[in-house]
Amino acid sequence: MEFLPLLRELASSYQAFEKFSAPHVKSMNLTSPQFDVIASLANQPAMTCKELGEKTLITKGTLTGIIDRLVIKEIVERISNADDGRSQKIQLTAKGQEIFAHAFPRHMQHLALAFNQLSAAEMLNLSSALKKLRVAMEQHTAL
Repeated sequence: MEFLPLLRELASSYQAFEKFSAPHVKSMNLTSPQFDVIASLANQPAMTCKELGEKTLITKGTLTGIIDRLVIKEIVERISNADDGRSQKIQLTAKGQEIFAHAFPRHMQHLALAFNQLSAAEMLNLSSALKKLRVAMEQHTAL
């Protein structure tokens, strides 16, 4: 079980990230999942819920509720899917684009306070190691 310290550090790092990131997103009157949806839809063509779920990694049941709340806030809209009449696509509204244009750069500056503590080589090595771990888990999940 040589991997247990790594597992703990991975979980602790994610928790620390959420503790650092979420309050800043909340200060912009958004939840972390709402911010994730807005950032995923920005500068992209409209996408189905399935496509959006794959980009955000938010489960379908949770994503539907998030989209419903963003529709009420007039940040996203559902449009007809020309490729499949049984489904809809989601896209940012003009208001949603404005929120993205304001919130995204501010949040990237906030995150940079932590990420700038790592060198470019450290970020590349960490990213590569995490990708390798993810791929290994995905391969074993598919079995």
